[in-house]
Amino acid sequence: MTVAVETGTWQLDPAASTVTIRHRTMWGLVTVKGTFAAVTGNGEVRPDGSAVGTITLDAASLDTKSAKRDDHLRSADFFDVANHPELTFAVRSAELRADDTVHIVGQLTARGVSRPKSFVARLVGADADALTLDAEFSVDRDQFGMGWNQLGMIRGLTTVAATLRFTRTAAA
Repeated sequence: MTVAVETGTWQLDPAASTVTIRHRTMWGLVTVKGTFAAVTGNGEVRPDGSAVGTITLDAASLDTKSAKRDDHLRSADFFDVANHPELTFAVRSAELRADDTVHIVGQLTARGVSRPKSFVARLVGADADALTLDAEFSVDRDQFGMGWNQLGMIRGLTTVAATLRFTRTAAA
């Protein structure tokens, strides 16, 4: 299906995009799942076909279907939303490959800590006015100062999954 993605600026469509996390907890017996309700972003596809952009998550918008857990995740033990209300992923380069995969290199920032992150996404739909990417990658929360782990209940990596739909903005 290899397609050419139109050059220009693109805006994330929050209504058609989702960002979720999942993490095994309770010594691996329970998988906690959550969805960020507020996600924004934009990007630019350059004439050479490469892309740059930014995705921003409102850290306080994480919903795991447990108000008590969500309050704890917003606290200084985890996201510390009072001091760091946003999580950002700055795309430094995104290159579409022949098999409709997109190699993404960027920088993830959480709790004021930035770390390089690269992963492969899949271009699952594209036309002249819209494109959709699916991505999944793992994050070591300890690297971002979220090492809270009472009684060793929380181990391993957190998985982030995203479906991001971008629409082309009108040329100026």
